[in-house]
This record gives sequence, structure tokens and C-alpha cells, in this order.
Amino acid sequence: MTSWYESHIDRQIREAQERGEFDDLPLAGKPLPDHGELYDEDWWIRDLARREGLPGGIPPTLRLRREVEDFDGELAKFRTEESLRRAVADLNVRIERAKRGLIEGPATVLRPLDADAIVAQWRATR
Repeated sequence: MTSWYESHIDRQIREAQERGEFDDLPLAGKPLPDHGELYDEDWWIRDLARREGLPGGIPPTLRLRREVEDFDGELAKFRTEESLRRAVADLNVRIERAKRGLIEGPATVLRPLDADAIVAQWRATR
């Protein structure tokens, strides 16, 4: 014979259900917000900024991190190697400033971009 164990939390939930405390909740019967969308690891920052009405939204160091992550997808927009190298150099300067704490936001461990490797990748896609 198996005995059923109900934890303290499970009992509280069951009793609240029996009292009807979960009836008529605001989103009852509706899909969860953002359900089915791509996962964004920075969701909590966006949510915090929205809830608290923070000006500027995402802190600059996190925007920089996103910019570095998305840079490979932006390669096609560069017309010349020189413009690409300038963009990489600009990113590397901002990465260095962020690592030194000169840009507002959480600390970052971003590594400088390898301009030669990025240029080689850019050439391969042309």
C-alpha cells in the first residue's frame, strides 16, 4: 500500500483552491505573456526597466554586449573593409572602456574582437 504524502506547500495550495482563491484571476484562461516567443536572456532587465519606468531602458554595458553578439549578423551591411575595420575598432574601444568601468552598467567580461578574423569572415560572405 502506498501512502500519499502532501507537503506543507501542497496542502496550502490545495486549501486555497478549495476556498476559491485562484478563481477569477486576471489572466485566467488566457495564454501566458510572451509564450511562444524566442527566449531572451536579458528578459528580466527589460521587464525591470518597463515596470520601474527607467529612462534609457537597458544599461549601456548590456547594450554593448548585445551589439557584440549581433555583430556577425551585421557584416553584410559593410561596403568596404575600411568601414568594417573602423566599426571593429570602435567596438573594441567601447569594450575596453566597459571593462575599466567607464561605461555605466553591470561589469562585463567581453573580449576585444579580432579584426582580421572578422574581415576574413566578411570576405568569405561576399
